[in-house]
Amino acid sequence: MLPGIGPLATVSILLPGTFGLDATKAIILLGAVYYGAMYGGSTTSILMRIPGEVASIVTCLDGYAMTQKGRAGPALVISAVGSFIAGTLSLLGIMLLAPPLANFALRFGPPEYTALLVLGLMVLGYMSGGPMLKTLAMAVLGLLLGMIGLDPITGYLRSTYDIAELADGIGIIPVAVGLFGLAEILTTVAGQEAPPQVVKPRLRDLPPSREEWRDSIGPIGRGTVLGFLIGVLPGPGHIISTFASYAVERRLSKHPERFGHGAIEGVAGPESANNAAAEGSFVPMLALGIPTNATMAIMIAAMMLHGVFPGPLLLRQNPEIFWGFIASMYVGNIVLIILNIPMVGLFVNLLRVPYRILYPLIIAFCFLGVYAVNGSVFEVWIMTIMGFVGYALRKFDFEASPIVIGLVLAPMLENALRQSLIMSRGSYAIFFQRPISASLLAASGVLLILALWPWIRRIVGQRGQLEPKKK
Repeated sequence: MLPGIGPLATVSILLPGTFGLDATKAIILLGAVYYGAMYGGSTTSILMRIPGEVASIVTCLDGYAMTQKGRAGPALVISAVGSFIAGTLSLLGIMLLAPPLANFALRFGPPEYTALLVLGLMVLGYMSGGPMLKTLAMAVLGLLLGMIGLDPITGYLRSTYDIAELADGIGIIPVAVGLFGLAEILTTVAGQEAPPQVVKPRLRDLPPSREEWRDSIGPIGRGTVLGFLIGVLPGPGHIISTFASYAVERRLSKHPERFGHGAIEGVAGPESANNAAAEGSFVPMLALGIPTNATMAIMIAAMMLHGVFPGPLLLRQNPEIFWGFIASMYVGNIVLIILNIPMVGLFVNLLRVPYRILYPLIIAFCFLGVYAVNGSVFEVWIMTIMGFVGYALRKFDFEASPIVIGLVLAPMLENALRQSLIMSRGSYAIFFQRPISASLLAASGVLLILALWPWIRRIVGQRGQLEPKKK
């Protein structure tokens, strides 16, 4: 729940604690830590608009808006229930679909990853519900920020201005906490938004209403399927899946104007996708020994320290590890629901703290959380700058979340693009010569045309009206 202390940091901290355990207990412990950390970030996102980790950024949008309306309890309950359902169904997916899904992921090379990431940016722009050019502009800004630091191919420093701390690039956590946590406080203090009235939560207001349950069923199901399928592919699937789920629900909704203002679907879908993707990422890790993200790489390292090598032979040589892990995740899902549902009332009572006391505490958590990740004062400065940037973006009605997704995708997109061009000796034809990449790029083109079609029709219509006047 602490801002900045996400799954990667938590698993890294607890890795030495597995040295005295056998391989089965070690992988169960780290898997439970990873899965619990993926859920824990939603609590501060909903109550304080501070993402506990990067995958909880989307939850800030409608989760905090529900809190301002006095509906923090239903948001927390739906988040826990959606995570439980997504986690349970994803475990069935791991058991039944691991071999074919892992084989499909193996067919992706650098050209396919490039096309997939371009499609992800187009989906982000098309599904955002706002002006596509605004969304893509913010995503491009995130991509530019993600290119700061050491060039992964040549090793040259880019846009560091002789600042040694920028050699490793700009961290995601300080940017996210600044754009969402600190910017929220600055916006309220500056008088742009009034702080929500502190209301004592009533017991009958904690459970979701019948209408909220009905509105959440579809997003939970769609988020589960979408999150699991994206989680199987290499990359930050738990992050991409939350943005994708939110965009899909906004596009499918009959009232898209409610999103960003307390729509329960904006919490149910992304939280389900988040946990489904977290479990889906175990498929290539266990079946092929391929880490889909940095956390999975640490878990593979932990298994190797215990003399176990994940891959196709894991089920044959160490079936107790695979099935013990699956069983433990079922137990983890039950523990998650037992821990969080009864504690909803306790979490909501945090809102009774007066804001003159709560805001300084939130700022302190932001600074401590960002500093604790790498022990860097420079990242605290980045968070502070991003707080003012986030305040300016909200004042001019720009959405900040595409900046974060662009920052996350930048290293992957650059690596995949440049590796593809190295493979083809500089020819862009490689993206159209491979069926999967060509299909993904074609889908990107269709989305771009659909988004620009109203603008094209308006221009054509204006020209048609002017032609008779000229005659």
